[in-house]
Amino acid sequence: MADMRGMPEYKAAWYGRELVVIDRWYPSSELCSACGHRADEMPLFVRDWTCTHCGVAHDRDINAAKNILAAGLADSNACGADVRPHGSPPGRGGRR
Repeated sequence: MADMRGMPEYKAAWYGRELVVIDRWYPSSELCSACGHRADEMPLFVRDWTCTHCGVAHDRDINAAKNILAAGLADSNACGADVRPHGSPPGRGGRR
């Protein structure tokens, strides 16, 4: 598992960024990204679901990605600063 985290840690350090790691058991696919309600039960074969609390329909993976992003931003105290790597011109997305 250390190898899996090695490249993101290296790249974050290279670009002067912080790598935020969330708990591996964080229920990202079971939480409604719209209202925060947690689904009672969700077997892995369920790929699409609708929140019983607010009625928003979710693709399981996209919903999980939204929840992981929100958790990472909450942990990093993000303030909306420029996220391009140092020295990258605007419009290139930081790719070199």
